[in-house]
Amino acid sequence: MFSKFTSILQHAVEALAPSLPLQEDFVYHWKAITHYYIETSDDKAPVTDTNIPSHLEQMLDILVQEENERESGETGPCMEYLLHHKILETLYTLGKADCPPGMKQQVLVFYTKLLGRIRQPLLPHINVHRPVQKLIRLCGEVLATPTENEEIQFLCIVCAKLKQDPYLVNFFLENKLKSLASKGIPSVISEDTLKGQDSLSTDTGQSCQPEELSGATGMEQAELEDESPRHMDDLSTSLDNLTVTSLPEASVVRPNQDYNLVNSLLNLTRSPDGRIAVKACEGLMLLVSLPEPAAAKCLTQSTCLCELLTDRLASLYKALPQSVDPLDIETVEAINWGLDSYSHKEDASAFPGKRALISFLSWFDYCDQLIKEAQKTAAVALAKAVHERFFIGVMEPQLMQTSEMGILTSTALLHRIVRQVTSDVLLQEMVFFILGEQREPETLAEISRHPLRHRLIEHCDHISDEISIMTLRMFEHLLQKPNEHILYNLVLRNLEERNYTEYKPLCPEDKDVVENGLIAGAVDLEEDPLFTDISPDNTLSNQEWLSSPPTTPDHPKNDGKTEVHKIVNSFLCLVPDEAKSSYHVEGTGYDTYLRDAHRQFRDYCAICLRWEWPGSPKALEKCNLEAAFFEGHFLKVLFDRMGRILDQPYDVNLQVTSVLSRLSLFPHPHVHEYLLDPYVNLASGCRSLFSVIVRVVGDLMVRIQRIQDFTPKLLLVRKRLLGLEPEGPMQAFPSWW
Repeated sequence: MFSKFTSILQHAVEALAPSLPLQEDFVYHWKAITHYYIETSDDKAPVTDTNIPSHLEQMLDILVQEENERESGETGPCMEYLLHHKILETLYTLGKADCPPGMKQQVLVFYTKLLGRIRQPLLPHINVHRPVQKLIRLCGEVLATPTENEEIQFLCIVCAKLKQDPYLVNFFLENKLKSLASKGIPSVISEDTLKGQDSLSTDTGQSCQPEELSGATGMEQAELEDESPRHMDDLSTSLDNLTVTSLPEASVVRPNQDYNLVNSLLNLTRSPDGRIAVKACEGLMLLVSLPEPAAAKCLTQSTCLCELLTDRLASLYKALPQSVDPLDIETVEAINWGLDSYSHKEDASAFPGKRALISFLSWFDYCDQLIKEAQKTAAVALAKAVHERFFIGVMEPQLMQTSEMGILTSTALLHRIVRQVTSDVLLQEMVFFILGEQREPETLAEISRHPLRHRLIEHCDHISDEISIMTLRMFEHLLQKPNEHILYNLVLRNLEERNYTEYKPLCPEDKDVVENGLIAGAVDLEEDPLFTDISPDNTLSNQEWLSSPPTTPDHPKNDGKTEVHKIVNSFLCLVPDEAKSSYHVEGTGYDTYLRDAHRQFRDYCAICLRWEWPGSPKALEKCNLEAAFFEGHFLKVLFDRMGRILDQPYDVNLQVTSVLSRLSLFPHPHVHEYLLDPYVNLASGCRSLFSVIVRVVGDLMVRIQRIQDFTPKLLLVRKRLLGLEPEGPMQAFPSWW
């Protein structure tokens, strides 16, 4: 009580006293702090019961005022005094000793405000960045301490300063490398040498050597001009007698103290206070984005950042229930890291495991964004760590299991993170995890070369329709990702040589090639006996939005291509009128589908532009047509599924056709030729999408002959599927319908 009264009285005296020059006022407040340590006999009274916080605040105000009154970039006498007399070193020593109790908090606040409020660059000064680095080591040593909030504020302001001037990060890398380099010793040091550097213990802040109290020496220099030797001896003795105790560290392994700023932030990400943890994650986000190569290398090789990301991903994944409804995994609201606050009581759509699911997806989003923002080499290292330690180490065993419930849950989670990933580097590692890195053509004997790829493709034709649908949906979303390796690995590598075609060289006298580029003798589908019932109403005219994309110098028009409208009409004419129902229901014609497909095709063209695909198929003369053709495991399963479309559930059929539609959108000439061109001359034993559909239609025409009143029943089913009619019994339809 008496000390508070003294503080109030002092403020009143200062207000009434005539104003002093700024430097004298600054020195006065600093002397007032030093006198406390000389005169006080009770070092257990909290700092809030002293005038120290007030004097520190006054010193800050003076420094800000001085900077505002001077030209930009000019250092004033008060700042010179602070730098020359190592005031920050002394404050660090007092903060580490936490004398009086709470002094560490005050020192952190002073450092934070000094760096935040002073516009001129301070960190390049050795008497600033050295004590700042030492103070950084004190942060995060113990979790849930009263100073956690001040610690994270201080660390974040340092990160913000480094973001403004990235080269400054070199001051915060391990000093031992610099000191050895300055002596002409190469900075490449063996691990044993680093582990044996006992002489550098003071730089790590783990022991209290006399150098740690260098602030006492700084104080002596600060007072040489206007303090008696007796005063200096008293102050030095007071500082030397402070009990500087090492606090127990947080339970974290620090392999090397090379990048203490990162290590302290990593510790604070484990804080039980969610706000502190989020701020620590934000600080890490700033640090990984710094363009300095040395910092990026130190970040990934000498800190626990990779382990933190992957270990937490693994623990959150393992904390999920063994079985979660795939619909819940798919429909849980979009997750942004740091915004995953969730209250089970306030959630009307809660389900078992939702809290754990949100936590996992939120942390995955953070990893994704961190890698997206990271410097290039750091991003690659972080993504590879996620691949090796999480994808392979944790997810793969779950995806390879035999339990249907386990397969369904793990595939749904894979599907969710495939949808969620946005970082190109992390996406690349995810693609390699799912599909492997192989780019050579597949053979039937080696389709299981990458076990996970083989298993996932097999799951597209699983006995469980739920597993099949979920796996097909995962592949559908994977095909929408901007990564060239996805389509190449699944499809393109098997079409490169065009050995699905039968090549017949033209004789000199046989030059009657049709206008759309067909070889003479090729059968026109409109003359095929299967399509004798075609009427003009069943075809589409060559409208503008059905035409081929405009030609460019890089992608000239290939006159050998079949015209788009003829291909569309060929597919439309596959199904006879008696098996159609779309023209009976308004707004369900093919025009709607085609307009939407045209828009999607334009989007895909924009994505694939950077992959520099050819504008025309590879010349047959340059292809190895003698090699046996295998469409690849993925297309094999899709074609098998398509061939059984009459015997499968409606939901499965929708998903199979959806994946094939995605594949057909890719603007690669070999994909278009193999999947979409009905006029291509298939080699013996080969099948294409069109040939598979032809067989399905033939089977369909046989089956509908056995159903009475087929057309009205077909229309009723269509209306029920569209929700235009209520559900009810359909007795006359066989089981295959």
